[in-house]
Amino acid sequence: MRVDPNPYSDLLAAVSQTQQQINTDEQQIASGQSVNVPSDNPAAAAELVRYADQSSQTDQFQRSIGSVQGEMQNADTTLNSVITALQQAVSLGVEGANGTVNSADRAALATQVEDIQSQLISLGNLAYQGNYVFGGTATQTVPYVLDPTSPSGVTYQGNTGVNTVTLGSNFSLKTNMPGSQLFSASGTDMFKSIQDLINGLTSGVGISAAVTEVGAASSSIDTQRVFYGNGLNQLNAQQTYLSSETTQLSQQQDIAGGANLAVVITNLTNSEVALQATLQTIGQTAHNNLFDYLK
Repeated sequence: MRVDPNPYSDLLAAVSQTQQQINTDEQQIASGQSVNVPSDNPAAAAELVRYADQSSQTDQFQRSIGSVQGEMQNADTTLNSVITALQQAVSLGVEGANGTVNSADRAALATQVEDIQSQLISLGNLAYQGNYVFGGTATQTVPYVLDPTSPSGVTYQGNTGVNTVTLGSNFSLKTNMPGSQLFSASGTDMFKSIQDLINGLTSGVGISAAVTEVGAASSSIDTQRVFYGNGLNQLNAQQTYLSSETTQLSQQQDIAGGANLAVVITNLTNSEVALQATLQTIGQTAHNNLFDYLK
């Protein structure tokens, strides 16, 4: 049997290795992760990067859904206000069509309908987060402006485009209806029907026909409003799916890089005991060598 006359190098190497393991265990306990640098487990590190990218994308989809929900809810609420305003206009028109109403009373009613016209223009120009909702894809252009030279009393400055947003790997959603379809479609033009009602109340001619026009415009908007209800339902379903996906990704990250704290703590305790034993051995060896030298 060969006895190493100078065991210090081996003992010091053992101390270094044990201390390194202690540092690794302490880092895993602090972070809860078994992979803190790629060298800990290159394969697991690559998986964690992939899961992190997927989680980041899912989080972005979730934030986008929140924004789109806000826009569509505002649009739906606005359409409800539009329908309420049109119903008020119908009531004023019915009152004005009564043969007992004189011209002064009709003029007063016409003024009230003009106020409703202004309200409808404001509602048609709904903006959300700096973008006009009912202007098609022309989100930076005011959709409706008052125009006395137009038969409808207004001019539409938007376009017929529809905005679409991607909210998942295989999910995209149309987020708006252009005002040209919603408010200004031929035969159910809301603004033309209101202008016709104003003209009828002012002249005393064609009031009942104008009331019918306003009613038709209101019914058309109410029917098309289902677009926003369906869109909100789809957003809620996609949000639920993405929440589930986030949970699954978190679980996969734990499997790939999560530390088994019970095992790590046991290893740490064992390493600390081994370190103390090695240090004691070094101390005893140094003491014996010094004693031999003194002899």
